[in-house]
Amino acid sequence: MRELDRNSAANTPAVPTALRGRSLTSPDVLAGTVAIVGRGRVGRAIAQALKGAGVDVAGPFGRDETPEADVILLCVPDAAIPAAAASMAGRARMVGHTSGATPLSALAPSGAAAFGLHPLQTFPGDSGDSLRFQGCGCAVAGSDSESLDAATALARALGMNPFEIADADRPAYHAAASVASNFLVTLEAAAEAIAAGAGLDPDTARASLAPLVRASVDNWARLGPAQALTGPVARGDEPTVASQRAAVERVAPELADLFDSLLAQTRRLASEGSL
Repeated sequence: MRELDRNSAANTPAVPTALRGRSLTSPDVLAGTVAIVGRGRVGRAIAQALKGAGVDVAGPFGRDETPEADVILLCVPDAAIPAAAASMAGRARMVGHTSGATPLSALAPSGAAAFGLHPLQTFPGDSGDSLRFQGCGCAVAGSDSESLDAATALARALGMNPFEIADADRPAYHAAASVASNFLVTLEAAAEAIAAGAGLDPDTARASLAPLVRASVDNWARLGPAQALTGPVARGDEPTVASQRAAVERVAPELADLFDSLLAQTRRLASEGSL
């Protein structure tokens, strides 16, 4: 069920002179000019990928630049979105952002119809960034049906699978993304630190553990968490768990609390899976 604000005719955003009389339906969005504002990793990747998809792209521009286009997409830090939106007032029919956590209301200073386009992907800043959109999820939102359609069309042009997220659900959605991505890196850093206690240097630890990580993620995606869970907790092998806990306390005591928290949650998961 959509939980989106619908603009009335009285609240129709200002349209640049060059765009007056035009209606930006989904096909029009891809046929018109899309200006990318923000030269960071995401801005550069989106600009390159959209160009590769045949979209007329302008930019990426710096945050201090104010292009005029059919659609302006702000690829700037969350805290900079309101100011960037204000500087785009009267410059486009639609203005969007790529933030997962920021509500559409942050775009209100632009006076334009607002949309959100958040790729569920990570961009390390290498030459393959523009290819990372293919097949990934994308949270979209719009202040009206037209801007939602525009966000959906842009997501699909990038090769992503769009799904709608209401502003009220953004904090939970973004927390899930942080756990799945950012916290996973933190967890693997912990595994690397514990492996050091067994004599593995960082390069060897990463090279040895990475195939296990990939297989575990693939099993989770394919089978779900209960069936994907393996190891001593899933087997009920408490002596091995106790031995692991003692080893962590010995070689990386700063990670003992993390180990205990993960152990408790994994036991709950194993219990649910055995029901």
